[in-house]
Amino acid sequence: MKKTFLLIAIVLGLIATQVNAQQIQNRYGKQPQTYSRTGNQVSPVRFGVRVGGNLAQWEGESVNSAQDLLDLTDGSASRKMREGFHVGAYVSIPVIPGFEIEPGLQYSQKGTKLTGKLPLEGSDFLNANLTVTNKAEYIDVPVLARVYVGEGFNFFVGPQVSYLVSNKVKAEAGALGFNALNREWDMNSGFRDVDVAVTGGLGYRFTSGFNISAGYDYGLSTIDSNGNFDTYNRVVKASLGYTF
Repeated sequence: MKKTFLLIAIVLGLIATQVNAQQIQNRYGKQPQTYSRTGNQVSPVRFGVRVGGNLAQWEGESVNSAQDLLDLTDGSASRKMREGFHVGAYVSIPVIPGFEIEPGLQYSQKGTKLTGKLPLEGSDFLNANLTVTNKAEYIDVPVLARVYVGEGFNFFVGPQVSYLVSNKVKAEAGALGFNALNREWDMNSGFRDVDVAVTGGLGYRFTSGFNISAGYDYGLSTIDSNGNFDTYNRVVKASLGYTF
């Protein structure tokens, strides 16, 4: 985890240095300034940071088959979205007024979650439960095309390549509010190291530089390395960012 955030910090520093150098060159007239239009304002190439929440799950025919089995438990077991977060940096590169290319780099938590009640006959009062969570951690590299419509409102879409940096499974079981099991182990074998997706969504950039957005990652490559299971990453994201 520390190495992941260190990598993002290094890349963010390189972005800041590059943008600062370009602004100095533009100030002294060595290169023409490039602008993009956001509403009625024009802005140069900028960099920014973004943080937000994730709701992640797996989708596909294999997951649907598993869901059919879960439905037979009459609510005793269910599949839920895994809560997580993302944090990273991006560069807004103007192309024409109202249109930008936005490459980025971010750490993002994905995976899925299964919950259920332990089958202990005649002991419902114990509220015995079990939760199994896949905790997949990725470095996302999106390249977005962002189009502005009106005053700050925009929509975006683009490809995204994600690199799996950690994949763990956590099992928790308990009763009466006490934990009887809390175990976590690595599960990298059999999972694809590189995940390809399409991401898109809507956003709004304020004149102060703050921005908000809501997006969706639609995985195109199966998460298992052999492609034997028709299972893909799906992530709903809500973000708060600041463009410098």
